[in-house]
Formats: sequence, C-alpha cells, structure tokens
Amino acid sequence: MSHGQGDGAMKVVIAALAGNLAIAACKFGAAYFSKSAAMLAEAVHSLSDTGNQALLLVGMRLALRPASEQHPFGRSGEQYFWPFIVSLLLFAVGGAFAIYEGIHKMHEPGLPATTAQLAIAYVVLGVSVVFEAFSFSVAFKEFRAMRRGRSYREVLTEAKDVTVPLVLMEDTAALAGLSVALVGVFVAQVTHAPWIDGAASVVIGAILCAVAVFLAFETHGLLIGEAATREDRERAERIVSGAPRVRSVVELLTLHIGPNDVILALKVAFDTDITLAELEEAINEIERRVRGQMPHMRRIFVEPDSLGGFTEGVTDAGLVTESAGQV
Repeated sequence: MSHGQGDGAMKVVIAALAGNLAIAACKFGAAYFSKSAAMLAEAVHSLSDTGNQALLLVGMRLALRPASEQHPFGRSGEQYFWPFIVSLLLFAVGGAFAIYEGIHKMHEPGLPATTAQLAIAYVVLGVSVVFEAFSFSVAFKEFRAMRRGRSYREVLTEAKDVTVPLVLMEDTAALAGLSVALVGVFVAQVTHAPWIDGAASVVIGAILCAVAVFLAFETHGLLIGEAATREDRERAERIVSGAPRVRSVVELLTLHIGPNDVILALKVAFDTDITLAELEEAINEIERRVRGQMPHMRRIFVEPDSLGGFTEGVTDAGLVTESAGQV
C-alpha cells in the first residue's frame, strides 16, 4: 500500500466486516434448513472472515498507539502480527473445518434435502454472492490504487501493507467457495447423490487452506523484517547523495517495522575538510531532506564513515549522530 492510504484500508476492512457478518447469519440459517455440508462450510467460512476483519481492525487501532518506554519504536508491527494470526485462523477454522465436514458428509451423506430446503440454500447463496461481490469491488478498487504500474503478482508479493491484499484474497476465496457450493448443491440435487455436496465442501476447504498458506508465508516475511522496496532505497540514496558536504553513501540499510514506518540507517562519507559543527549540520540536513520527501522514513540513523577522511578530532571521537524523532 502506498503511504497515506490507511483510510482506504480501514474502509476496505469495515466493508468486508459488515458484509461477512450479514452473510454468515444467512448461511447458518440456510445450512440448518438445507442440511448442506457445503453451505455449513460456507457459513463457518463467513464467520471466520468476520472474526478476521475484527482482528485486522484491532491491529490497525493498536498500531496507532504512540511510542513508549517499553515500545520505543511504537507498535506499527501490530499491522503485521494480526494479519498473520488471521491467516492461521483462515487455515484452521475455515479450511480445516470445511474439509472435515466434507469428508464426514461423504461418508455419512444422510437423507437428501427437500426442494423447499434447497430453494432456501439457493437464495442465500445468491444473496451471498451479491454481498461478497460488493466487498470484493471495494477491496479491488483500493488494490488497483496500490499497483502504480506494477503487476498483480508484484503487488501481492511485495506489499508492505498486507491489509488490502489479505481482504481481497479472502473475498476472492469466498466468491470461489460460493461458486463451488452452488455447483455442489445443484449437482447433488440433480444426481440425487448427497455425497457430492460433501465433496464440494472439501474443495472449498482446499481453496481456503491454499489462500491461508500463501498469506501466512507473505506475512511471515514482514514479521521477521523486510527492507523497504528497491524504489524507496534508491530514492533515499539519491536524496542523501545530493545533500551538502556528502561525498558518497557507503552503506544504506532499511527495515519496515510497520506498513508506513521505516528505519533508515546510513553510513555516509563526508568531505575531508568538514568540521564537527559542519558535520552535525550536514547530518541534520540529510534528515530534513529525507523526511521532507519520504515521511514514512520516520527514524533515521546516520554514521559518518571513518574512511571518508574526517579530521583527526572527529575520527577519534567516533562520532555517530542519531535521530529517532517521529514526524
């Protein structure tokens, strides 16, 4: 997600939460009347998605808390931790339950549902498709804004804010699951083979598990620490290299601790004739320029490189000027 799109992500999550809550209630009612395993799997899936959106909102709220003595860099990482938990729940609650229920229905299909019961199932599935399509459209609109000319694969695998991609993939899996449930219920009705309904539930579970594993893998990388994008790193290096009294950028390291919260650590070679006072001002200017153009670089640490040829007093002092102030 591009920096400053937090409101868009919040809108996507709230839309998904409202839609999934309404859908889950309808599906549980339809599953009770139709005795459909696929419908029950879809109901649990929607309930799981509702809980997932609530957890995403919790993470977004916690991430806004200011830095403290215990969390000196703030709590931006909450927006990585909770999506990881969501992916685990999607796998365990949504996918695993659907597979279990499907296998159980295949072994013990029971009596076929009546025409009236199936009619309820069809109506609920149709309404669910409408709600899910609306949620998908909101997420997809925000996702398109994130692309900025990149491919869909690049956005999914390189996004530093996984909230919108996560909701989009959940909605995609939901629409795929609804399609499978519709086919399963219809084929089971036409062939008078209730076990097909159970097979549809297994397919739905497999879809959810696949999405959950992908999301867990992507979120895991952010949890253990990922660098800023190549675009951001190159831009930061250009800004620093163009600052007064800078000879070269010897080393540049970045770390995303949250979607819009990046640590920038620099080792910089300055002019050989620079004084201590001039060095301090040069470092302050680097910080002003970087923050002015890249406000998500909230914490900047600059270390003068001894190979830059500082005066003896500065080199012996081993000066490292740090700035960890937030914008």
